[in-house]
Amino acid sequence: MAENLKKWDDAGRRYRTYLKLEKRLAANTVDAYLRDFRQFAHYVLRMWDVPPRKVEREMIERYLARLYDRGREKSSQARILSGIRSFFGYLLLTDEIDVSPADLVDPPKAGRHLPDVLTTEEIDRIIAAIDLSTVKGLRDRAMLELLYACGLRVSELVSLRLGDLFFGEGYIRVTGKGDKQRLVPINDLARERILAYLDERRSARRNEEVVFLNNRGSQLTRVMIFTILRAAARRAGIEKRISPHTFRHSFATHLLEGGADIRQVQELLGHENIGTTEIYTHLDNEHLRRTVEDHLKL
Repeated sequence: MAENLKKWDDAGRRYRTYLKLEKRLAANTVDAYLRDFRQFAHYVLRMWDVPPRKVEREMIERYLARLYDRGREKSSQARILSGIRSFFGYLLLTDEIDVSPADLVDPPKAGRHLPDVLTTEEIDRIIAAIDLSTVKGLRDRAMLELLYACGLRVSELVSLRLGDLFFGEGYIRVTGKGDKQRLVPINDLARERILAYLDERRSARRNEEVVFLNNRGSQLTRVMIFTILRAAARRAGIEKRISPHTFRHSFATHLLEGGADIRQVQELLGHENIGTTEIYTHLDNEHLRRTVEDHLKL
């Protein structure tokens, strides 16, 4: 096993470099790909003790069946299969294999899962539940206002820098997946909340360009944002499942329900294709299909 383990480790290191430098994926995405890769590699080594180039389709199918037996959601299985396909696609590009064993593996069929959507009144209640008498409260209120007003991913929120704030022009610069940047309009209320926080926040010891800091003067983590949001939701008496993604989903849904163009929402969210944006909506399929077809005719 030692020899084949080394081959998997070597392939994993090269694959990591490929994801970071060639695909230009965000660090969190790279870590997720590699975590799935290592778990799959461990399973193959334990069951068959073969190197990456000797993996066969049946081995991948057995692995997915194992995930199913362990209660993994179909969406999780599909994501893992996508990562396995990505790895063997890389081996194809580097001429280490001639055929990908993952190409003929059917993904598990799953219905579309839509997270809870908050009403504007519920969002207002959550944000209003934050005490503004402290710097921490000013920070938390500003973060939640911005999270909803701009439909940000939590990773985009915590990495926002002072140089990304263009309040005079009325927008912020957001760095999304794959380090791709986009400009997102910001409303007056979110801008005022951020300015109020910046006027009171302590000096940063590190990451002084980062907008939102913890009490040690350094960058917040994504887990901290989850904790802050859920605590505010509890105080507001909101019993729905709440996460930063709930705010992002609500942002997109409210725009579309208000008559916004789906292409504009796609750009605001930073999605590469309109199919991803469609997942964030509660529009009926017929209305969405007509909208997309109208754009394709242009």
